[in-house]
Amino acid sequence: MKKKKKRLRLNLNRNMYSQIDANKRKSAILIMVFIAIILVLGWLMAEGLGYGYEMLVFAAVFAGLMSLGGYYAGDRVALASSGAKGPIKKSDNPYVYRIVENLCIASGLQMLKIYIINDSAPNAFACGRDPEHASIALTTGIIERLENEELEGVIAHELCHIKNYDIRLMTIIVVLVGIISILVNWFYRISFFGGRDRDNRAGGILAIIGIVAIILSPIIAELIKLAISRKREFLADASGVLLTRYPEGLASALLKISTYTAPMKNANSGTAHLFIANPFGKKNISKLFSTHPPIEERVKALRKMA
Repeated sequence: MKKKKKRLRLNLNRNMYSQIDANKRKSAILIMVFIAIILVLGWLMAEGLGYGYEMLVFAAVFAGLMSLGGYYAGDRVALASSGAKGPIKKSDNPYVYRIVENLCIASGLQMLKIYIINDSAPNAFACGRDPEHASIALTTGIIERLENEELEGVIAHELCHIKNYDIRLMTIIVVLVGIISILVNWFYRISFFGGRDRDNRAGGILAIIGIVAIILSPIIAELIKLAISRKREFLADASGVLLTRYPEGLASALLKISTYTAPMKNANSGTAHLFIANPFGKKNISKLFSTHPPIEERVKALRKMA
């Protein structure tokens, strides 16, 4: 039994480090995939609506600027939109500060900035483009409701999101999904009110392609985002256990969090994927369209590691 657990931990360690490298590669690949979709939408607007190739250039420049803005300012937007206050000093909350500090030392990360969200809903999230520019936010509800080992499990989970570069990956994806939604909305409005030269449109085929793109592009982009978000949660759960060496701490925390059904005061779909649990509370959402895997599945996976 001991040998089996040792092999499991070794496999998880190898998987964690390989996932860090994979996340860095996927960041670059996903940027290229999403920008390709954006350029196709720009081309459809140029060809189908008679706007010329300046629309394609505009789409490329717009995508690049928005990506850079999201990459460098995404953490500040997430913290502000959730109502997080801070960063706190050690004297503000010694209990939370020491837990984060100890786990940062154990994980090899530099000390994170800690923010507090005044909300009774138990939840937490991490943000930042890399470990050197990372922050963690905890609700007052999660600090008050969880025992020490449970809170350690939650914070370890969030630290592992940072260490695994999950935050960078998801920030890039969210920004690019947003760009696609904006461009599709523009395409729809322009095509509805008429292009620059209606007589020179490329005909019925481009019109059909444009309609299909309008319908499918944001759906496909959103499904990619949600699928990656769910997979990252399982990896962060496993990585967090490697840090605390106590699977039951996080498992018990997730079960307590799941019993609180009310949504967070500042819950919004743009940052929902960042939180350890769905900030909208308990909703009957199809797994395909959920930002998080079911708590029951996560707890089951954690208890297999015990």
